[in-house]
Amino acid sequence: MTYCFYICVCLCLVIFQTTIIPHISLFNNFYDLLVPFIIYLGLFRSARESIPFILVLGFLMDNLSGAPFGLYVTTYFWLFIIVKLVIRYLHARNNILLLFIVAAGVLMENIIFIASVSIQGPDLQFSAITIRTVIFQILWAVCTGFFFLIFFNHIHKKLEKWFNEIIAEKTKII
Repeated sequence: MTYCFYICVCLCLVIFQTTIIPHISLFNNFYDLLVPFIIYLGLFRSARESIPFILVLGFLMDNLSGAPFGLYVTTYFWLFIIVKLVIRYLHARNNILLLFIVAAGVLMENIIFIASVSIQGPDLQFSAITIRTVIFQILWAVCTGFFFLIFFNHIHKKLEKWFNEIIAEKTKII
């Protein structure tokens, strides 16, 4: 049931990110919507349950994006690992942490992307547009990331409760 939830959420996020967001000018500099989901997995789900899904999701995004192979797998994996390390020392339910952790994740994703481009050659320089885009993505993440995390957690808990009730009714009938 959990993996079905993950697949549905990621499919909806990828479709929304690739078909709807590019056509709304307000969201020109919006961040990767899978980052809050990866952070949600790191904050609220177990590593055993999440890592296989993160690797498959990263592989899927590598194939869909046309980015260098392994870029999204690496980014999502390290983002997940860092979130798991952070919650060892900070409380995962802390609203201040939830407010800024998505922004930190977006920053980390952009740093990995910029580092992978800069490895290709020393003569590549980043323009002010790149820096401006990263800043807008971080601002968007600060404004919306908290709500994504709360939404994912709330929906997952409701679906688990509903699924457990169905299982309990079926076992009671038998």
